[in-house]
Amino acid sequence: MSKPTIDQQIIDFNCNLAFPGKLPPGIRVMNPFQESPGIVEVMSAFYHKFYHDHHTRRLIVGINPGRFGSGSTGVPFSDTTRLREKCGIEIKGLKTYEPSSVFVYDVIDAYGGVKEFYKDFYITSLCPLGFTAIKPGGKEVNYNYYDSPALTKAAYGFIVDSLKEQLTWNINKDVCYCMGTGKNAKFLQALNAKEHFFKTIVPLEHPRFVMQYKSKSKAEYINKYITAFEEYR
Repeated sequence: MSKPTIDQQIIDFNCNLAFPGKLPPGIRVMNPFQESPGIVEVMSAFYHKFYHDHHTRRLIVGINPGRFGSGSTGVPFSDTTRLREKCGIEIKGLKTYEPSSVFVYDVIDAYGGVKEFYKDFYITSLCPLGFTAIKPGGKEVNYNYYDSPALTKAAYGFIVDSLKEQLTWNINKDVCYCMGTGKNAKFLQALNAKEHFFKTIVPLEHPRFVMQYKSKSKAEYINKYITAFEEYR
């Protein structure tokens, strides 16, 4: 029996995601593959298009899915606009815009475009399911796995097991690029010191940070990403 292509492995992984822990009060897990009609089909179309092979890829790790990126499309750092304009995949009846997605696809363009980039890289999140919290007044907002010690503790085993499963695929373990130079990098570096997943962790500024606080210097951060990719090619 032949080994499944990486798109099959990713789709199977996503479709079977389930958070096993007990969440702190006021925190909700966000699983678009179970909650959002049509997301599995969109996600599957994306990975069939760009990952139907056995090519070795380097890993880029974000924090956890947000509501307007992979929370709405099933594809990390890809809002509906970027999926349509850059990847040729349309979600009818839904339009989302995420600044982080804009930055990531600017990086992808600088690398050579979606075909070249996705042939070489697989983007995931350290915690592959997202979280939300309800603010006073009832507004639902994104919540990161590291935003409270209680959630970090609840998510820890899920994070480790999810990463271990993804690393059974054809993933290059020499280097892992971490989106986020603060709490996400600190957590991943500590985890890697214990589990020895990768030889090297390369922290890079998170796309959201760049777009929110450093947008005038965006070109410099794009170049930083490309330089880091070239260094470990």
